[in-house]
Amino acid sequence: MGLYSIGDVGNQLGLSADTLRYYEKIGLLQNIARNPAGRRLYNDQDLSRLRFIQRAQKMNFSLAEIGQLLQMRTDPQHARDEVRLLTANKLETISEHIKDLTTLRDELQLLLNLCRGSKDGCPIIEGIDQD
Repeated sequence: MGLYSIGDVGNQLGLSADTLRYYEKIGLLQNIARNPAGRRLYNDQDLSRLRFIQRAQKMNFSLAEIGQLLQMRTDPQHARDEVRLLTANKLETISEHIKDLTTLRDELQLLLNLCRGSKDGCPIIEGIDQD
């Protein structure tokens, strides 16, 4: 089991020292060892936890939700229903966001097509200016 400095962890995972300190401050990382000089020493389990946090962020979970997931991670069999509900809610939110983005894309495409066919004025500006 290796021990890694904050700089080593930052380089391996692409995280800043400030981010690592913040994760510790808000409780996403706990019991980080310190050397006699007080510098943080991360172990392989800490790195695994950080990778979990990064993957959960890519799935659009908030830090608060990630905190819940980390608690559930310690006993996944008993937390299955909670994880399923949290994930279903996240999926619904993302589906709504995709729907909104699809509508926005269609509106922008329409404005772009109108602009290409317009000889005077700017339908893009006019479209944005409308309520």
